[in-house]
Amino acid sequence: MGGRESLMSRLESSVGNIKLKNPLLAASGTWAYGVEFMDHPIQKSLGGFVTKSLSVKASEGNPMPRLYETDGGLLNSIGLQNIGIESFMKEIDPELKKRKAPYVLSVYANRVEDFEFLAERANDSSSLAVELNISCPNIDKGGLEFSSDPQTTTHVVSRVKKLIKKPLWVKLSPNVTSITTIAEAAEAAGADALSMINTLLGMAIDVESRKPWLGRMVGGLSGPSIRPIAVERIFRTYKKVKIPIVGMGGVRSARDCLELMMAGARVVQVGTWNFRDPFVYSQIEADLLTWMERAGILRIEEVVGMAHRS
Repeated sequence: MGGRESLMSRLESSVGNIKLKNPLLAASGTWAYGVEFMDHPIQKSLGGFVTKSLSVKASEGNPMPRLYETDGGLLNSIGLQNIGIESFMKEIDPELKKRKAPYVLSVYANRVEDFEFLAERANDSSSLAVELNISCPNIDKGGLEFSSDPQTTTHVVSRVKKLIKKPLWVKLSPNVTSITTIAEAAEAAGADALSMINTLLGMAIDVESRKPWLGRMVGGLSGPSIRPIAVERIFRTYKKVKIPIVGMGGVRSARDCLELMMAGARVVQVGTWNFRDPFVYSQIEADLLTWMERAGILRIEEVVGMAHRS
């Protein structure tokens, strides 16, 4: 093995049985469906990516405007716009498969039956795993999120787990009373990993027009401002569950990545910062290796949960 290859092998990471060349993933909704970046050199610095969340049928998303930049992040109200699972399987997955792209397929639905359908279709994809976005309204429960209580979480995760043949990552919302209770419910229902945290609910008002900035009034807050919340939620959840945690929330540097990993995340997703600097992965990769050398860390996986042992 050559010098650079040997050096880069120190960043190899895993989520259960899934092996990745480094702990860096592009988060859902910020890397489209991946094909746009397949021939770009930045792909070499990615461990993998998560697709935009896909639904049973194509969705046009929410009314404009959909984005509002805050002092420490971004409010978005895209509304999960997507081409639908069938178009993805026909047009996108063959391209990703041909290029052997390491990706996770994100899905969302408003009914348990739709989640089951999506799980069965996902079995035919070339994805490494499926990320179940349960931070969406359950129409059978009057619009409450699937992640709003442990019983609902248990119901949807257990139903999907019976049908899915790929590792199941369950994406948790911070907009709940106790995220650890939801995490434990997801684990008991069969989740193979937890993705956390999703965006926080937020809102912005134009004081001149006296109206909300976003077309749907509320949106999801992401970016550097939510990182301390992500660190705390991951740290607390790590002590409660045995399954791996995929961390996200305001990551833009190697230090941010290390912070989430020390709290308990095995790999880390970069989201909002993709819009500011889609080339950030190569810098994070280099800075992680520099820090590891200085700290005497042989392999990046030694960092996982380190804050609990210090």
